Amino acid sequence: MATIDDVAKAAGVSTSTVSYVLSGKRPISAPTRARVERAIDKLGYRPHAGARALASSRTNVIALMAPLRVGVSVPVIMQFVAGVVTRARDFDHDVLLLTQDDVSGLDRVTGGSMVDALVMMDIEADDPRVPLVAAAKQPTVLIGLPQDPEGLSCVDLDFEAAGRLAVRHLAGAGHTDVALIGSPPEVLQRHTSYAERLMRGLRSQAKLSGVTVEVEACDSSPSGAASAVDTLLATAPDTTGIIVHNEGALPHVLSRLAERGIVVGTDMSVVAVCPTDVALSQRIPMTSIDLPAEGIGKVAVDMVMARLEGEHPSETRLLAPVLTERASSVSGPSDPLD
Repeated sequence: MATIDDVAKAAGVSTSTVSYVLSGKRPISAPTRARVERAIDKLGYRPHAGARALASSRTNVIALMAPLRVGVSVPVIMQFVAGVVTRARDFDHDVLLLTQDDVSGLDRVTGGSMVDALVMMDIEADDPRVPLVAAAKQPTVLIGLPQDPEGLSCVDLDFEAAGRLAVRHLAGAGHTDVALIGSPPEVLQRHTSYAERLMRGLRSQAKLSGVTVEVEACDSSPSGAASAVDTLLATAPDTTGIIVHNEGALPHVLSRLAERGIVVGTDMSVVAVCPTDVALSQRIPMTSIDLPAEGIGKVAVDMVMARLEGEHPSETRLLAPVLTERASSVSGPSDPLD
């Protein structure tokens, strides 16, 4: 493995000159800088992370706060994580993953010089972490949308628009009684932003489209999904269209419907809000609104790096939802509200 001395020897300069080229702390003539950069490329030299941090006051580390709380879908969380990690690598940054659900760990990270920037997930409507990161010296991007971002930048799927889109699809297919089998009770009790926004969009569109809507919270276990389906069919027996926003419960919901003798795609239309791979892995290909978790993670890194490299105003990016029709729902007349 090449050292800084090897680079200096190949470029015909001192080691301090190589260090100044890397850190930018002193002006170096263009020809000398070019010789050093050619030597670095030829030898494949990579400065030690600790030395690079000391030279540039950077750690080349992004903190990702992805708390593994009760009710979250770990496989979907890991898609977000994969997007953050792979995109951070493009910027020559590592990722420090914080999975605990407490502000003390966040305070330790933001209070020192452990990381250059933060990406924070699983945002609640009134999230106690937001004021802490809003006051931190490190730039922060939220994956999610609190009621008051406090000048921070946010990125997420537009879940409110996703709720409206799902209802429009079902109403356009002629369904007048629809339902949401939604997030686990713990997620709703925390007032998690994405769940509340989806329900807000669903209810507003149901009113506009003239359809009735029933909402059932759903534990992700097989028994929880079966209970949600049974309760729904008992309280709203005329339901012919179901929106499922619960990746863990989705296969169990489909199984319970089958046990009840209900044929999905014929007797009941089902629309899932989930990553495409989850929609395609079910017993029937699901009509779905894609949750592009990995892509959102990558956008979050792009946003936080832009703020790390210069002055950028805070912004909110909500990705427009896209519905792909498959075998679990039947097409109908177009919705005049589209």
